[in-house]
This record gives sequence, C-alpha cells and structure tokens, in this order.
Amino acid sequence: MSSPTKTTTISPALITRVEPGSIAEEIGFEAGDRLVSVNGERPRDLIDYRFLCSDEELALEVLDTKGITHRIEIEKDYDEELGLEFETALFDGLIQCVNRCPFCFIDQQPPGKRETLYLKDDDYRLSFLYGSYLTLTNIPPAEWERIARLRLSPLYVSVHATEGEVRSRLLKNDRAAKILDHLAWFQAHRLQIHAQVVVCPGINDGPHLERTLRDLARFHTGDVPAVASAAVVPVGLTRFRPDQDELVPVTPTKAQEVIDQVQALQTEFQAQLGTTFAWLADEWFLIGRQPLPPEHHYESYPQIGNGVGSIRLFLKEFDEIAQTLPAEVSPPRCYTWVVGNAVEHAFAPLAARLNEINGLTVHIAAINSEYWGQEITVTGLLTGQDIASQLSGQDLGDAVLIPSLMLKQSDSQSALETYFLDDMSVRDLENKLNCLVLSIDGLSDLASVCTRSFPLPTRLTDALAN
Repeated sequence: MSSPTKTTTISPALITRVEPGSIAEEIGFEAGDRLVSVNGERPRDLIDYRFLCSDEELALEVLDTKGITHRIEIEKDYDEELGLEFETALFDGLIQCVNRCPFCFIDQQPPGKRETLYLKDDDYRLSFLYGSYLTLTNIPPAEWERIARLRLSPLYVSVHATEGEVRSRLLKNDRAAKILDHLAWFQAHRLQIHAQVVVCPGINDGPHLERTLRDLARFHTGDVPAVASAAVVPVGLTRFRPDQDELVPVTPTKAQEVIDQVQALQTEFQAQLGTTFAWLADEWFLIGRQPLPPEHHYESYPQIGNGVGSIRLFLKEFDEIAQTLPAEVSPPRCYTWVVGNAVEHAFAPLAARLNEINGLTVHIAAINSEYWGQEITVTGLLTGQDIASQLSGQDLGDAVLIPSLMLKQSDSQSALETYFLDDMSVRDLENKLNCLVLSIDGLSDLASVCTRSFPLPTRLTDALAN
C-alpha cells in the first residue's frame, strides 16, 4: 500500500473478506480494513461501490485496522471486480419499515430474542440486490430519482391489494393507497417489478384478489412489462401475533378456493399475455392437499423466491442426483432427516430412493412448529425447541440432518454457533437430543453426507474437526 498518513474519524465500509487471487489481495487489502471513498466519492451502499468500481482507473481511500489512511491508485479492466466483501450491503444504514402490517412475521415473534430478528427493512437497495420485498411507501423523491438514474430493476414489491382502501387497511399506512400510481411510474420509466400478494382471508381475498391480479396484469404489456410477474402467497400466522389483528388462518377449504380462483385467471392470462403471470405459492397446494402443478407450468421460475415451484425444482434436482447414487454404503448408517410437515408427502419419495441404497436408512421426521403455534409448518420455520420437544428420547440413528435454511448464519466459522429462530444453538440441540446434528446445505450435501465413506463422527465437535 501507499505511504500512510494519520486520518480523522470517518464512517467507511468494513471489509470482511478479500477474495484469494484478486486485485485486492495483490494490493494488500485485509479483512478489517475500511473503504472510505472511490474516485473521491463515498459509496452509500454496495450499489454505489459496484458502479464506482466499474471504471478502469480507480483512486481509493482506505483506512486500515490501525486507523491509518492509505491512498491507492489502480488500473484494471472495465467491470473487473476488486475482490472485496463487506460486513453489510448498506454503508449508510437500513431504511426501516414504518408500516404496521398485522401479518408481518417480524411482529409475530416473541420479545427478548436477538436484536437482528426484529429489524424491519423496507429498503429498495436490498430488494434490488437480494430480491427482498418492499412496499414503496417509504421512498422519498430523491430515492425515486436514484432508482430511475441507476436503472435499479427489477425490484420486488409487496402489493397485497391494488384497491387503495384495502391496501391502506393491510399496511396501516395511508400512503399505501398510491400503489397504482407507483406502478404507473415504473411503466413510464421502463423499469420492472415482481409483485407479491399475501392473501389474508376476509380482507383481500375473493373479489379483491381478482381485482388485484387483473390490475397487475394490465401492467404486463410492451417489451419491458412494468409488472413482470405476480405471486399469490397464503398469510402465515403465529401464536405471538398481536391481539385483534383481524387475521384468520388459511384453511384447506380456503386454499382450495384460492387455487380454483387463481387457476381460472391463469388460463385467461395465458391466452391474453402468453404467460401464466400470476403464480400460486407451493403452500396453497400443501394446505389444500392438492397435487402440485407439473414442471412445465412454472416456465422460468420467476417467483422461486416466494416458494413458487420450489418443490418441483427440488424434486427435479434430486432426480438428477439420484442417477449418481451408489448401490451401497459402508459402514452402514441410519439418519433422521428433519423437515416441516407441510412437505412430508412431497419428500417421501426422496427418502424412499435413498433407502434403496444398501446399508443406508433415512427416516423422515416431519414435524410442525409448536413454538409458532402452527399445525402445518414449512421447513424454514422449524425451531430448535420444536425439534428437541418432538424428537427427544427417540432412537435417531447416527445423526440428525437439518436443512441449513432453518439456521441463521453467524459470523463465527463454527457451525456450533449458528442459531434457530428461537435462539437455540445447534450445540444446544445436539446436547438435548444426545445425538450428532448435521446441517445440510441442499440436496447435493444431503447425498454426500448420506453416502460418504469415511468413518462417521459421534458428536458435532468431531465432525467439525474432520
């Protein structure tokens, strides 16, 4: 790096990782350094950083771990990455949500847990970068201008209803009524959104849902449709939600009603728009005890983040992996694979195929969340308490396999220090079950763990050591 000089206090972006073999590593960047500016401008967020660093010539101001400033000049190819990763994508803080949606999962949690569980973001930057949903109610004029200037598209928008009165009732915010004006803005600027509609029975279902989907479909025109797709999602409720919130759970009868209603509209949209356009989340079929649509129904999976087609995609991926599975494993082993009971029947064929391998036994433990007070639960919402209370005292075999989506990733490198939504750690769960607990990151990892040939560890601590 350049000759150092002392600096005044600044608020730069904390670097947490330097990619091996990158320009940044070659220069001498280290985790713990802080990026102050690029070509004289202080980036607000990862969007600014990427935009500023796309140039061929860069002048960086960096604060090292000792509080010393370095000024560095770089020549590189256009759009070549520097190889830096940051603590957060937002260097100037999170735009938090001011809506009071009664169905918001953040507000349906018990008090006293880790602080990060209660952060309610409504930040268009996270929507652009990671596909998180926002309401468009908290964006000041200068930020609308920035979205247009930087062409931040697509964004992911929680619409819920296009009738102003209904949407304001759902979001508890009068500004929510302007949603059709906001959609017209995206259309005028040739920018796109993917829309989400969380159906709350008795509030925005029935004729309101039909009106919403038809209104959204009106913006699916031209070579750059303002509304690229819409997802219809059932409201998820917990026993911790506020009293007198007007909300009722989705019943199997209601799920079947919504499926019939939306599928009729899908047929119309296919004829008029050439696309299904409005998609039903997999949960509707699980709750309604209806078969999932075939794979070709999902087109390019535009709403996979909302669980639209995720099970079909999962099953397709497993079919490909199954072609490479061995005929037998040694030593013999037995696993308990934990999933939410919502997917029990969908995943049963996967366990059956794994059990065709000589020497391998996989039991599915399909459980619901007593913690959240749900009779039917998706896998990602299961907590450590749910698993412990429903599996303690059972013969769980050599290990319990838990999908990693149940866990919050910690800053620590140790899997022992990852946590469930109830703040229970993997270490605590292992102690309660008196059994090895392994986090499984997808189907490839599942197949690898089930068929690996090296000796099985007896505790998670030993697994990490290997």
